[in-house]
Formats: sequence, C-alpha cells, structure tokens
Amino acid sequence: MLTAAGQAFQELFTPPFRAVLIKCVGFTIGVLVVLIVGIEWSFSHFVQWPGWIEKTIEWLGGLALVVGSIFLIPPVTSLIAGLYLDDIAAEVERTDYPADPPGRELPTLQSVGLALKFFLVVLAVNILALFLLLIPGINLIAFYIGNGYLLGREYFELAAMRHLPAAEAKQLRQANRGYVFMCGLVIAGLASVPILNFLTPLFATAFMVRIYKGLARGTGLGLAPRPR
Repeated sequence: MLTAAGQAFQELFTPPFRAVLIKCVGFTIGVLVVLIVGIEWSFSHFVQWPGWIEKTIEWLGGLALVVGSIFLIPPVTSLIAGLYLDDIAAEVERTDYPADPPGRELPTLQSVGLALKFFLVVLAVNILALFLLLIPGINLIAFYIGNGYLLGREYFELAAMRHLPAAEAKQLRQANRGYVFMCGLVIAGLASVPILNFLTPLFATAFMVRIYKGLARGTGLGLAPRPR
C-alpha cells in the first residue's frame, strides 16, 4: 500500500499529469472562490452593521472560511474525480501495466452521476465534521473516518469499474473493505493538508488504480477484456 502511494505521488509531477493537474487546481480554486465571494457578498448585502463590527465579522468570517475550506476540498475534489478519472487511470495503466488489457472509459452520464452522488455524500460528512469543530478531537475523528471510508470507496470503485461491472466492483471492494478503508485514510490524509489537498483527485486515482490491479491479480478479476 505505501509503495503504491509513493509511486502514485511521484507520478503526479510527470508531464502527462500536468495538464490534468492544472485543470483540477483551477476548477477547485474557482469553486472555492465563487463560494467565498458569494457568502461574503450575501452577508454584507443583506445585513447592515456598524463599520467596526462589520470589519471584525469580515476578518473572522474570512478565517472561518479558510478553515472551512479544508473540509470542503474533499467533496469538491470528489466531483472533479468523475470528470478526469479516465484520463488519469488510462495513463497509469498505459505506463505501468502495458501488458494488461486497457480499461474502458465510463459512459459520460454514468461518470457525472457517480461524481454527483459521491459529492453529495462526502459534502454531508464534511459539513457534519465542520459543525463538530467545537468538540476538540471529535471533528478530526469524524473527518478521517468519514472521508477514509467514502474516498476509499469512491476512488476504488471508479477505478475498478473500468474493468468490471458495477456489481463486481462493489463486491471486490466489500471483500477487501478493511484494506480499501486503510487506503482511503491515506487519501484523506492528503486531503487534509493545505495546498497538497489540490492533488487529491490525481493522487487518489493513480493510487487506487494500483490498489485495484494488485487485488485483481490476486483474484483473477478484470484481467480479460471487458465485454462491449
């Protein structure tokens, strides 16, 4: 697992990944900026306070938004994963597993639907963790356990479904739920580090392709071309 994580991280900075990296970072920053500006504009537009109170609220609100963005990165990057998964996974498979049958791109509607579903689920978990900020320690536990499970499940199944029907991908994950959860904790750890968390979609996809390949080789799944 750690070897696969190290290889995935190193691969992020190779030329084929840079174009996707720029898109991911740009998209994530854009979403967060629109969200922050929208909240601040709504607050200042609809609520009138004396100047010094408004300035204090703006500073405190800005700090809260910076802290809150740590919890918003995972759901935003989950949405991005559905848009760029196939490009990243195909590059990893071509480079590191040239002898294996290549995976098939997921249909566009299926990719978007899965991305939106996981976005909403991960968003709910992180909103809960954000509200638990007032309880020291509990918020971190909720963040890592919730995202470890959800991000591990999402990225593993998306990688596996390039080679397996959805039901078999889910079955393979459930048969290795503990291992996939530990891999998800690695992804959640990266997602919690400012700046590095922008790399989460690329890292998680490259990482889980390797994890899937290792498990598939042990079971014989997904090593034959998937029926069209």
